[in-house]
Amino acid sequence: MDIAIVDTGCANLASVGFAFDRLGAAFKVTRDADEIYSAPRVLIPGVGAAPYAMTTLRNAQLVPVLQNLTQPVMGICLGMQLIFDQSLEGGEIVPCLGMVDGSVELLDTDALPSPHMGWNQLENLSDDPLLSGISAGDYAYFVHSYAAPLSEYTLARSTYGQSFSAIVRQGNVYGCQFHPERSSATGAKILKNFLEIAA
Repeated sequence: MDIAIVDTGCANLASVGFAFDRLGAAFKVTRDADEIYSAPRVLIPGVGAAPYAMTTLRNAQLVPVLQNLTQPVMGICLGMQLIFDQSLEGGEIVPCLGMVDGSVELLDTDALPSPHMGWNQLENLSDDPLLSGISAGDYAYFVHSYAAPLSEYTLARSTYGQSFSAIVRQGNVYGCQFHPERSSATGAKILKNFLEIAA
């Protein structure tokens, strides 16, 4: 197995699996702690609401499992929001996984429609193996109303009303606010790069 995909109970599990199929990667969708611990890499997917996803992870007793991983981990879309300390979704504080320092906040879209939905550019790229072969101005596909502010952990930003973290990294933990599995060649390259990151 090249990667374990955590079964968060969310709707994009199949499309994420298809993306790894296209890359020829062996994966398993799982809630089994031993399988997650032993996987060389772990992906936390998600769409929908942080409170529901965190309840699912707590009920599956996966919160301490994910918090103690030492191999490369990546959260995508809602999964990226879950790796932070907390989300302010719905105007309440939702405790999350605490794998990356900071809070996820409502995206200030100014006069633009919310949610932020569609193709947008990646900007201000940092030098990181996850971004190998990715250029400033490349497009990724976003669907979200909440986002992580810019911080020392930001590897790439996007702008929709305000600038926000499109990709983050703290230690072994990465996050992509967009859907790499729906982001054409850019997303496929990022997933391929993640598969090549060793613990």
